[in-house]
Amino acid sequence: MSPFHNIAAALPDMAAREPDRIAMRCPGSRGADGLARYDIELTYAQLDARSDAIAAGLALRGIQRGTRTVVMVRPSPEFFLLMFALFKAGAVPVLVDPGIDRRALTQCLDEAAPDAFIGIPLAHVARRVLGWSKSARVRITTGARAWLADDTLARVEAEGAGAAAQLAHTQPDDLAAILFTSGSTGVPKGVAYRHRHFVAQAAMLRDALGIRDGEVDFPTFPPFALFGPALGLTSIIPDMDATRPAKADPRRLHAAIERFGVQQLFGSPALMRVLADYGAPLPTLRRITSAGAPVPADVVARMRELLSDDADFYTPYGATECLPVAVIESRELQQTRSATENGAGTCVGRAVPPNDVRIIQIDDGPIARWSDARLMPVLGVGEITVAGPTATDSYFRRDASTALAKIRETLPDGSERIVHRMGDVGYLDADGRLWFCGRKTHRVETPNGPLYTEQVEPVFNTHPRVNRSALVGVGVAGAQAPVLCVELDRRAADADWLRIEAELGEIGRGHVHTAGITTFLRHPAFPVDIRHNAKIGREKLAAWAAKKVKP
Repeated sequence: MSPFHNIAAALPDMAAREPDRIAMRCPGSRGADGLARYDIELTYAQLDARSDAIAAGLALRGIQRGTRTVVMVRPSPEFFLLMFALFKAGAVPVLVDPGIDRRALTQCLDEAAPDAFIGIPLAHVARRVLGWSKSARVRITTGARAWLADDTLARVEAEGAGAAAQLAHTQPDDLAAILFTSGSTGVPKGVAYRHRHFVAQAAMLRDALGIRDGEVDFPTFPPFALFGPALGLTSIIPDMDATRPAKADPRRLHAAIERFGVQQLFGSPALMRVLADYGAPLPTLRRITSAGAPVPADVVARMRELLSDDADFYTPYGATECLPVAVIESRELQQTRSATENGAGTCVGRAVPPNDVRIIQIDDGPIARWSDARLMPVLGVGEITVAGPTATDSYFRRDASTALAKIRETLPDGSERIVHRMGDVGYLDADGRLWFCGRKTHRVETPNGPLYTEQVEPVFNTHPRVNRSALVGVGVAGAQAPVLCVELDRRAADADWLRIEAELGEIGRGHVHTAGITTFLRHPAFPVDIRHNAKIGREKLAAWAAKKVKP
């Protein structure tokens, strides 16, 4: 094992042990049947040598250890070569989800104050038109011509060809990347990842999910493909728009899975629904992992029917700031479905070792020291916190946000660690399992106490004509009126609403957490996060509901 503390250190190790093993295959050209040929491939030796060449070429342009570099490149060989080159150089990639609001995207790039900008030609057009990253002194394009940029990635690689190993002697606490959160539950924030976080993340995912060297992976979320080489996998890059998983073509996905005997797949809940609705068996898969939002129970049940009996379907719980936190397999999740539909919240499993997951009393303000936090008893709902190897320390240039999300804890031996506040509410049961009850900011503070989205919505989602529901509060905190916004499925007619509304009222009266909800509003189509298509825009729904409900 390499002594370097850098996720890219796995590349030279693999290149030396198995140089001809395929590290990744990319879609490439398309055949007469419309399916990708997957005629672009990189062996471990090629990935190692070419990323060395790019790292050397970048160094000639001043991109080296500590250089903050915006990367706006689609999932492609260039993306992976470039990312490993930046890690090897000790530079700091800045990744911002292109699907976020344009104003938020501009704010993220301004905050990052990058020294370099590497992107596809369209990204450089947007950079020039929208004034992105004015601090970037080096501008490189993946295009064939250096239009609106200083140079092309191809020329960078050519000038570094034949270079010696480029792996920088990065330290565990060195800044490795700045990853901006999706912003689906607030303003996007740049999470400061250190090299130790990436290394620990790869190891914890491997151990928690039972990932084995040599498996064939199908990562539909590009950043997760970066773990492939660190885990000795062959990654098949899906033929889809990774920013819009709900629009993926299941025929193309299945063709690649079958052709290459894919054994592991990572995807969002939206992609899981695409596969579940398509309904074709997935016999080669040993393992599916879905994260980003809760996976609906009906999707879990349908996916289990499509998998072989010995395959596993995991739903890890975590966030950009800390992943993985806990994990549950679909068989156990199905066993808890009845409890979820009766208001218990969603079981997200047990903490991934060596994470320390604890529940503290809900507080909307900062908590500087762990000694100031109040622990909740078993079954007591509070804010979920986690301390562990992947719990990040701070947000980049966001001191106020860091203060709200991080707690310093002094351990018995006198050392200190960071405890991350997840911003989620939940509880631990008597068996040590973690139950998710919703986002802290989405709780509804009624005169009779708080209501939590994940203890309310699944109760009403059992109605056969309800596609989704969303709990929102109208009024001031402490005196809010709970309102349930309802999105019906396509089979429901307008004339059915009065009957459905009455039936929802009856369902609500049968459960403790929902008995006080008497206002139901039909909404034509919920605002959602386009990347997950599962994270409901409750803030927008709350504003809409406030206009509908009489004071």
